[in-house]
Amino acid sequence: MSRPEFGVMLRQQKIDFEEIRTTAQLCDSAGYDSVWFYDHVLGQGIIGIDIYEPWTLMSALSTVTENIKIGTMVLCNLFRHPPLLAKMASTLDVISKGRVEFAIGAGWFEEEFLAYGYDFPSTKDRIEMLKEAVLIIKRMWTEETTTFTGRHYTVVNAPCNPKPVQHPHIPVCVGGSGEKLLLKVVAELADEWNCPASSAIDFDRKYSILKKHCEEVDRNIEDIRISQQTVCVLVESREDLPEKLEKAQRRYGFFGNIEKLGIIGTPEDCIEKIRTDIDKGISKYTIFFSDVMNPRTIELFAKEVIPEFR
Repeated sequence: MSRPEFGVMLRQQKIDFEEIRTTAQLCDSAGYDSVWFYDHVLGQGIIGIDIYEPWTLMSALSTVTENIKIGTMVLCNLFRHPPLLAKMASTLDVISKGRVEFAIGAGWFEEEFLAYGYDFPSTKDRIEMLKEAVLIIKRMWTEETTTFTGRHYTVVNAPCNPKPVQHPHIPVCVGGSGEKLLLKVVAELADEWNCPASSAIDFDRKYSILKKHCEEVDRNIEDIRISQQTVCVLVESREDLPEKLEKAQRRYGFFGNIEKLGIIGTPEDCIEKIRTDIDKGISKYTIFFSDVMNPRTIELFAKEVIPEFR
């Protein structure tokens, strides 16, 4: 199995861009594999606060970083028409010299759909649209021109040039945990499955269901990379854990029980948890640090945890 990859979820609300840039550059120099944003336009928890649009952030950061990959966990399919999204991703992959992380989902936050004038179809229709979108996007990255007629989208002789730097195409990660429909799309089309933090406690069951979907379409689940969103509460001494864990639970309580689902404790504790995850098949992380973009925490994880897996 390939070595695990570690990415950092950066803040994008109530923050100055200079701090985002500085933190992304720190992650770049410290040895992380990726930095991430979420694809929301209203914010989460507090509606109406200052929040940056993620694709614009990714484009800006691609010009001030050198090695780190840049992605959105996860893109909301209905916010951007699939052929245009294919073009945007391809362009950024060329600009960044092959550093785009492409993760996409069906979308779920109805309030922001309605506020921005988007329809909010049923869950079934949103996942059908996601499936058609992934089909279109992969084809546009690999075909000279693409023609596609589906229930939700139609594309006619559409070119996408320049093509992405990554070959045969940018790997497509599909995020979500819906057992009947979403995981079936993962089995059929995804290069990677991202398990949301809120489903981490149920990972074993979700993985088993994904494996069954793979068997139904005659695909080896080992051909699909498994990534996970997770909260990390990192401390230098276990004496500091209770206070820091309590703060993390207040910040990320919408994910569930942080102590049970997260990477928690000293660097040694974190290493042990990651090794357990690797045995389950997880080899890539998008990390929500409990103190968000604290340089000291970012550097400590990079110095004490990441080298154990290199």
